[in-house]
Amino acid sequence: MTSAPSSSSRRVSYFYDAEVGNYHYGQGHPMKPHRVRMTHNLVVNYGLYKRMDVFRPRLISPTAMTRFHSDDYINFLKVITPDNMSDYTRQLQRFNVGEDCPVFDGLFEFCQLYTSGSIGGAARLNDDGADVVINWSGGLHHAKKAEASGFCYINDCVLSILELLKKHERVLYIDIDIHHGDGVEEAFYSTNRVMTVSFHKFGEYFPGTGDVLDIGYADGKNYSINFPLNDGMDDESYLSVFKPVIGMVMERFAPGAVVLQCGADSLSGDRLGCFNLSVKGHAECVSFVMSYNVPVLLLGGGGYTLRNVPRCWTYETAVVVGEPIKDDLPFNDYYEYFGPDYSLHLPVSNMENLNSKEYLNRTKVQLLDILSDIEPVPGVQIQTGQIQSQINPRGINMEIDSSNSKDAGNGSSTSPDQRSDTRADGRKEHPAEFFSS
Repeated sequence: MTSAPSSSSRRVSYFYDAEVGNYHYGQGHPMKPHRVRMTHNLVVNYGLYKRMDVFRPRLISPTAMTRFHSDDYINFLKVITPDNMSDYTRQLQRFNVGEDCPVFDGLFEFCQLYTSGSIGGAARLNDDGADVVINWSGGLHHAKKAEASGFCYINDCVLSILELLKKHERVLYIDIDIHHGDGVEEAFYSTNRVMTVSFHKFGEYFPGTGDVLDIGYADGKNYSINFPLNDGMDDESYLSVFKPVIGMVMERFAPGAVVLQCGADSLSGDRLGCFNLSVKGHAECVSFVMSYNVPVLLLGGGGYTLRNVPRCWTYETAVVVGEPIKDDLPFNDYYEYFGPDYSLHLPVSNMENLNSKEYLNRTKVQLLDILSDIEPVPGVQIQTGQIQSQINPRGINMEIDSSNSKDAGNGSSTSPDQRSDTRADGRKEHPAEFFSS
């Protein structure tokens, strides 16, 4: 294992579009895109943006989404609106849109925004423009090829992995959301080029998949790793299984890049979750993955207690850039949300941990046995395209212009109010955009 760079020397890029907070799933719906805007506001007011390259993602085309999703499904998402729903009753049922995944104003534009950040982030990693890329609006891991599921419409995790596979022989997907990452697992269930590892609540809980015995199929056998958990997981228990399993995965699979889905619904006190992790415990998983000195794409995901999600993702941003931040929250646009204590870290609850040490140890040993059956990666690089290896996936036609690195994507224009769109991965934010008038 190569030694990890110090967090201060880590090159971090951060993708954010201010529009993402404007979308609303509907009254009473637990998924609130506004949490991403709250997170960004905290990141800015803690001064963390100074340690990152901040980009506004360049919108991908609908065609790029069909790299994974079916044409019919993408075309449906493009045309459906709250006003014309009655004309599409059969398609609404076919594509599972309407209840958990409601139709709302600007639905397709919302999907484009969060997906563009993930694909743009993967492209930036491929170009070696960063060591770590963050897109807190992404991580919608339940969407299927032709079906919305669990508040997710487009599976940006799958699309970003496909982008990374253009360059990397092997990509690792890790999911610390409380829900099983079923959409991503299903997409790569029969390939050995992507390993999916999910730690999740299992048993009478959405989506109902992710049994320890679900290990992959055909070439992908042993490349899907699932750690089913019970209510009340605390930091100590979680890290006691996360670190050994991920350590073994890194050793045997040796990925060229990692996609880490950081769903915050595994935190204590989540509206839909039933784990008991602290913000520091959740972030320790991020820190552990970073220690392997492999390119990482950090995505958001679940998280339904509005005041806790920004706390978690802001702290994890600080961990990535290596900037210690105070527990007292800085004044920000949403300060009143964080009362009555206005602090970054909250105490966990006293709920019972239903995961016995015996169960965790038994399941851990079971998974380590599965991982030991994987053929270790050879020391020499595998040449893609040879008979015995799978061919690299065709690239997405993203109409990429040649990038202009000297001006960081702002073209030759000297005006901060004008940008020329020459970057494939996004447009660099002008410093003035960090301050609200």
